[in-house]
Amino acid sequence: MPQIVKSILDLIVQLWSQSFASNIFSLLFHKWLFEVQLDNPEALLRYSSALIQGATNVFWIDIQTNARRFQSLFQYLLEDVALVSERLKKIPLQAQQDLFLLLSRFMFFYNSVDKFESFLKKFPDYPNAFLIGGPADIFVIELSDQLQKLKVEPVLLHYLSQIKALQGLELRMTTSTRLKTCLYSFTSPGGPMYPTRAVRHAAWEELDFLFPVGRYPRHLISLFFRLLYPWYWPSSCWNFVLSCVQAVLYSLFGFIFSSLGKLRKPKHS
Repeated sequence: MPQIVKSILDLIVQLWSQSFASNIFSLLFHKWLFEVQLDNPEALLRYSSALIQGATNVFWIDIQTNARRFQSLFQYLLEDVALVSERLKKIPLQAQQDLFLLLSRFMFFYNSVDKFESFLKKFPDYPNAFLIGGPADIFVIELSDQLQKLKVEPVLLHYLSQIKALQGLELRMTTSTRLKTCLYSFTSPGGPMYPTRAVRHAAWEELDFLFPVGRYPRHLISLFFRLLYPWYWPSSCWNFVLSCVQAVLYSLFGFIFSSLGKLRKPKHS
């Protein structure tokens, strides 16, 4: 181990109790950890845990600011570690499991849906898998929990736009219900999620796309409960009027442009 690396590691270990130490370690040593051979199992577990915790912290910084400054770190952990068995096996099994849970929570945010299927195939074994299900169930559970924590509207809308990738997954009934309940919680105004109108519409769209069975009863029940809260009526009526006006204007403009296009066509004798 080079002396400068050892010096930095010793300094980080001295600051181990500080909340920012794991962030620094994950940013500086995320590649080093998978390229060296550590003979001390305790040190390997400690460094692996610090990597997972630090990566979690910096990814949440991106979430809160709706930026992707640490996307390169995510891509390395996904493409060069999680999908490469030789490197993945360099960290303890517990760290492997935590890494896959971490990547499951942020995969949609960092636009890595194209790696979704291969990612599920590489999932490590979990001791409670017989209770919660296979890789797809674990992924959806982590994703549902992540959605409940999001408070930044653009980020939440981005997650909802990516969630179509879940169509066709074979999930347990409990997992499917969990995802359905999570999406449904974003379809109503007010607590506990207080979603904006854009989020509510996006949630309805994804809910109807993933769970088409029972679509109309869900909307009918939602309308019934909306009627129980009169203070939402003015905004709902106003948005309905705006939607109608926009639809009429779009139709009118479409008719005008199509008519102009027909008039410009030369007449053939």
